[in-house]
Amino acid sequence: MCTILLRKDRKKICRTMCPEPPAKLPENWNLENIVPQKKIRRLSGLPQFTLHPTPECVHDQNEWERFLTFLHKHDMVAIAAFKQYKFFLLPPDEASTSSAVKVAYWMDKSSTLHISPRVCESAGSQLDEGLGRSNTIMGRDSANGACHSMAEACSRPQSRGVMQNRHFAKNNIRVDPSYLKTLGQVHSGWIFGGIAELIDNSSDAKANKVDIFIEMIKFMKTGETIPILSVIDDGKGMNHEEIVKMVCFGHKPPDGHEPDRIGRFGIGFKTGAMRLGRDVLVLTQTLTSRSIAFLSQSFNEGKDNIEIPIVSYIHQGQCMEVDTSVQSEALAKYNLKAIQEFSPFNKYLIGEKAASFGGGTGTQIYIWNLDKWGLDCCLQWYDGLVGGSSFHQGDICIRSKRIRSRPGQISQKVPLDYSLRSYLEVIFLSPRMKISVQHSLVRNQPLANSLTKTVTEIGVVLGKHVELTLGFNQLEWEQANSGIFLYCYGRLIESYKRVGGMIHNTDGFRGVIGVIDVTDLMNEGNDCFWVHNNKQGFQDCESYAHLEQWLGRKVDEYFDNVVDVLNLDKENCVYRPHHEWVQCDKCRKWRMVPSGFNIKSLPELWFCYMEPFKGNCSLPEEKMKPGVVTVSAKRSGYDCNVQKHPPCKDTMENVNASNLPDNKVNSEDLPSPTPTLKRLKKGPPKSKP
Repeated sequence: MCTILLRKDRKKICRTMCPEPPAKLPENWNLENIVPQKKIRRLSGLPQFTLHPTPECVHDQNEWERFLTFLHKHDMVAIAAFKQYKFFLLPPDEASTSSAVKVAYWMDKSSTLHISPRVCESAGSQLDEGLGRSNTIMGRDSANGACHSMAEACSRPQSRGVMQNRHFAKNNIRVDPSYLKTLGQVHSGWIFGGIAELIDNSSDAKANKVDIFIEMIKFMKTGETIPILSVIDDGKGMNHEEIVKMVCFGHKPPDGHEPDRIGRFGIGFKTGAMRLGRDVLVLTQTLTSRSIAFLSQSFNEGKDNIEIPIVSYIHQGQCMEVDTSVQSEALAKYNLKAIQEFSPFNKYLIGEKAASFGGGTGTQIYIWNLDKWGLDCCLQWYDGLVGGSSFHQGDICIRSKRIRSRPGQISQKVPLDYSLRSYLEVIFLSPRMKISVQHSLVRNQPLANSLTKTVTEIGVVLGKHVELTLGFNQLEWEQANSGIFLYCYGRLIESYKRVGGMIHNTDGFRGVIGVIDVTDLMNEGNDCFWVHNNKQGFQDCESYAHLEQWLGRKVDEYFDNVVDVLNLDKENCVYRPHHEWVQCDKCRKWRMVPSGFNIKSLPELWFCYMEPFKGNCSLPEEKMKPGVVTVSAKRSGYDCNVQKHPPCKDTMENVNASNLPDNKVNSEDLPSPTPTLKRLKKGPPKSKP
């Protein structure tokens, strides 16, 4: 008795058992060709044996039944060849998950291998006549649609060198489908890290806008309405080679120094998507092509290797046709059928989503079977109010509302940790893309522009120049937060990092925020990049240790020279911004709006030539001057209830913040204060001389 694993195009069909093998048979058969039985004469004269299915899972049972059904319905014969052997799997009388299949076999007359005496020489001669009578006998491969000559497919001699090389064949990696779930654990500590990976890819694709939202779609297969997370951008899209590279498990880091490129490790899409849900569909379009890729745990369940269906199309006039240069029509049909069977995307929904590209380019990512928290989804989403203020916009939140632990943290209100809108406001050092969450625009701007009493510290760490911007932030003061925001390649890696005296005296440093880009310091070249592959922290390296020491000294100096000498009026702690910022929809530069101008009067699409800037896109961006109060109070997470207060002329002496609800003041109703600060100290006040 022996066991035989049947494959077609290196894809597993089913494992079988032969009770009475005629000789020592190979353990793995790859069916090279499938042809009509009538094309091969005198098969009945060959000796036969029987293969019985021994499936290892439900998937094997289904594949075995599909395989026999095809042979039975079309009266086809599957052929496998090994050295001097030829095996012919005959069409069965019936097709089911338990049906056996008859196998006729033949051995080349020149063979010196031992085989059962039941193989007669006359049968071999008859088969030679049937196979070699003409090169016009053709068979169509059921998997890839390619035609092959029967004489070439069944009678091709193999050289001695090829046979010898089989003993030195290289081992190829096999990836079990459970590895997809393992990939998602890269972002197990924070699910927003998975969304950030997808946004990074949009940024690298030079997208101008990204829409992130969760919507409900009916899954026809189960009849359920399920939530689907969508990430849609208008970037340059991907061709077939690029999308294959994206779904591969790692690739070579980019060559050279690309300051605008965030992706470095080649695993971001897989780790991010698999952290968010079990199944993901990618629909991407370039100027000349369109591709669909399906990375799914559900589709690969029960298989012994990961399969990723990809269908690629190419422009043919005004239509999209299957790109036969990278795949056959039969393979494209098989992959498309798999996508429609295991996803809520039927051909109509796929066509609807593809039509949304119009004539442009971009990438659409859809994720479902979202990660769970208890019995519900880990993510919680809600739409904004129609006509509501900026404080009632839609958002996607982490359901647990858990605050990440940081050294020296005393605040229990860090919206960045559980609010996607708040996180995306500061994710980029100099934001260029317009990002929408639940169909409402995120008000993102350079974080350094939301500070007052700013100080710029320039230093050298391990021979490399670094620049730190320190300042006071109104919103963070109210939420009792402080710390340094560290960016690499313009992307936020670590937030609210406390250094120096911040670790032990958080209340004294309350509201102090630092911003620094450490790209040059953390990238030493030669693939030596001191950032974790989840982009949520830095590796323990010499560069990072020296940076911490330098940051600690500069923060302590800022406290002694700036914070400690400021006069903070506890009753007048809310500062109305003197300046706000608006981004041009063409050049993506940020422009300062003059004091007193009503920014709400600006149109949704604003350009540099319009009011109040009235310039052109070639002009450089303005930089904040030290001591200028900006739009910090406008960031998400700032609680605002409409309150009516007595009018004041030049000061806020008549407004007592202690009479208001905690963190519930409306900056729009308060006059501009004098931007003076005073250090908050615990204990009784010092006696005056």
